[in-house]
Amino acid sequence: MTDIVNGLLLRNGAVLLARRSAGRQAYPNRWSFPGGHVEAGESLDDALIRELREEIGVTPLSFEQIAAIEEPDVQANGEATYRMFAVTSWSGGEPHALGQEHSELRWFGLKAAGELRDLAMPDYLPILRRCAALR
Repeated sequence: MTDIVNGLLLRNGAVLLARRSAGRQAYPNRWSFPGGHVEAGESLDDALIRELREEIGVTPLSFEQIAAIEEPDVQANGEATYRMFAVTSWSGGEPHALGQEHSELRWFGLKAAGELRDLAMPDYLPILRRCAALR
């Protein structure tokens, strides 16, 4: 089983989404959240901090795990648990895409994010509703 961490950066009623690059094996061209695989011996918190630094150039300061999603398509993507973290403060300025994992970053209002037809997973919808309640 693979553990994956995802950061839902929240500010002013909006959430940061990352469009996965076209060449990605899992969920290409879909809107998701920045994050990645937890390395051997690494805590979930440390993995979240590392992944957000590597992918979007920010360091999360205030965050909490709000959900876990099991990979819905095990046959295509392997067994994985996605650990979803609400991130409410960070350092490093405005997030920006680093590397080739994401083709675009964009802030969406929480309602608008929940209406996107090209989210990576339908299980994001209740999580986005939960984030709206955190405001």
